[in-house]
Amino acid sequence: MKKVILILCLTFGLSQIANAQVAFGVKGGINYNSNSIKEVQTDVFDGAKSRTGYHAGIWLRFKIPVIGFYLRPELVYTNLENEVRYKTSGNSTDYNFQKIDIPVLLGKKIFGVGNIYIGPSFQYVLDSDFSFSDIKDVKSDGFTVGLQFGGGIELGKLGIDVRWERAFSGIESTFLSGTVEQKFDTRINQIIIGLSYRL
Repeated sequence: MKKVILILCLTFGLSQIANAQVAFGVKGGINYNSNSIKEVQTDVFDGAKSRTGYHAGIWLRFKIPVIGFYLRPELVYTNLENEVRYKTSGNSTDYNFQKIDIPVLLGKKIFGVGNIYIGPSFQYVLDSDFSFSDIKDVKSDGFTVGLQFGGGIELGKLGIDVRWERAFSGIESTFLSGTVEQKFDTRINQIIIGLSYRL
């Protein structure tokens, strides 16, 4: 009897997975990076001008049986840039960094073509640097977590969405100014506009 119940449960589970609507695609777009430089230890920077960046990646979406929501994990490469004024010299410099984002979004379809979603975004900083040669040996804590939420529409295989991302915590970064190690906070808050294509 136990074997029969186990086989029935496995059959039901496999049928639910088989019936789940699965989609896969590619995406890309622009990122507007807002208020991402904050001092941590000393007053090193005097203001930061936000600049646009870009992202590109892949996504997977599958419907969660019964409850009517879907899960959308993504793997995205992001390049962001800020212009900051370095107080020691008074010169402006570009601060850019590259990261891998892995948002895991819980979503819901609305009105047949619309989508809304929310979920955590796990981020790993690959590299960061200043364009100003005085600022050397830039290092950033690699891992942080944020929150993404937003919505979009899909017309056939093409989709467009707008998201807001808020950092749960900052990324503590350091660089050498002469022989002194300076600390600052790279806080990833951004508006993300994306275009996706379902394969």
